[in-house]
Amino acid sequence: MIDKLLQIDTELFLFLNSLHSDFLDSIMWFISGKIQWVPLYALIIFFIIKKFKKKSVVIIASLILAIIFSDQISVHLFKDLFQRLRPCHNSQISNIVHIVNNHCGGKYGFVSSHAANTFALATFISCLYKNKYVSYSFFLWATIVSFSRIYLGVHYPGDVLCGALLGIIIAIFFYKNYLFVAKKLNL
Repeated sequence: MIDKLLQIDTELFLFLNSLHSDFLDSIMWFISGKIQWVPLYALIIFFIIKKFKKKSVVIIASLILAIIFSDQISVHLFKDLFQRLRPCHNSQISNIVHIVNNHCGGKYGFVSSHAANTFALATFISCLYKNKYVSYSFFLWATIVSFSRIYLGVHYPGDVLCGALLGIIIAIFFYKNYLFVAKKLNL
């Protein structure tokens, strides 16, 4: 059963990764970066402070903890435990994997930290604002960032899907934790 799932994951990866062009290479490289999203994160913090005033300290702390936990768990628990090679490091397919800027990343890829982190952020913001347009926007952003990891040849779809699920679960936990703390502090 596991072998069949891994085969499907590899075949789907090879199909999605083959849909590349010079134009998309630069876009996906940009989307997958970290520094370029700093203005978005600053805007998120600004709007949280503007809307939630005193609660914003607990909200921002909870959000930051959710992202830190999703990042660290995805690396130190999943990648170190499962040790699934990234597609670009898999000698069986590496010669047909399209990578951009000769960047393959670390040796292991299960689960995608990009997916875990972006879906943690999207889920937390969605729970916080309870607005379908905000939710759709953030989940679309997280999906595009996650897809860029497949496009760039550094993650299988299963890595991305499981990373997204991990991020969602962790964000829900920290959102509920925020509600508990806010109630205890009478915020």
